[in-house]
Amino acid sequence: MFHHKNAGDLTEEEIRNLLSAKLHSASQKRLERFRRTGRLVELVPDSYPFSLETLSTRQISEEEESVRGRSDWARKRPMDIFLLLIEGIAIVGFLYFVVNGIGLHHVLNRAAAVALQLPTLTPTSLISAIVLPSGHVHTSLPSGSQPDDAEIPKHLRPLVQSPANLPIPTPVPQHGIRIQIPAIDVDAPIVHGDDWEQLKKGVAHHAGTANPGQIGNIVLSGHNDIFGEVFRYLEELKPGDKIIVYTNQRAFTYIVSGWELVEPTQVDVMAPTTNGTITLISCHPYLVDNHRIIVKGSLVDAGIN
Repeated sequence: MFHHKNAGDLTEEEIRNLLSAKLHSASQKRLERFRRTGRLVELVPDSYPFSLETLSTRQISEEEESVRGRSDWARKRPMDIFLLLIEGIAIVGFLYFVVNGIGLHHVLNRAAAVALQLPTLTPTSLISAIVLPSGHVHTSLPSGSQPDDAEIPKHLRPLVQSPANLPIPTPVPQHGIRIQIPAIDVDAPIVHGDDWEQLKKGVAHHAGTANPGQIGNIVLSGHNDIFGEVFRYLEELKPGDKIIVYTNQRAFTYIVSGWELVEPTQVDVMAPTTNGTITLISCHPYLVDNHRIIVKGSLVDAGIN
């Protein structure tokens, strides 16, 4: 349409467009001529890995990823703290059980050591005895005598009349085997246990009392008018008379300090003592036997030449 107007009739914009069109046409012709003559080198534009749009998208994605990562950490952090606390509690609990186990091991070892220690044997207190030994009455039985149950309080008779069969102690070297009292010509064997059958054999050592020569009270009993009348003349003993008790190892001498008459139920005469003591027991008076004669002596010599 520019060809139908005179140059003076064209506007500034039309003139600018016309010149641009001519320059573009001339440039295209020149390029075409260079292409035909081989003087045109076509350059391949640099290839970028991604466009601006891609760069923008990638930048936004990285920002979103960073935000997402911070968000994930914010969500994971309480759980991590919780798990850390659980691990700490588990470690503390394990250490507690280890320390407690070691302590328990020591306690059990000490308890076992104590249990393995043999207790020191001491004479048994005999205050709980019911009556003194050697009590009897004369009867028309072939044996001529029997235990005197009348001495026992009525409410305790069932316990004594049906006693358990107590074992006779196994002899040991410390046990007495013989007793001599020169002032009244006593020379008799000592048996262990002072029930009715043992008293038939000689002088009976009351179970649980001290052995000869030991600190404590050795209690020996014998009949006065049956089974050999071994303690027939105890009332003739005077202070200073000797009582010699033998074991398988040695002899021990006691010196008489005196004697007394007591009721059959006065069992405190058999109580343990804090020094070497001997107690001789027999029925009294002769053929009546409604009391007991108690002879006391003290240990003075642990060997006989």
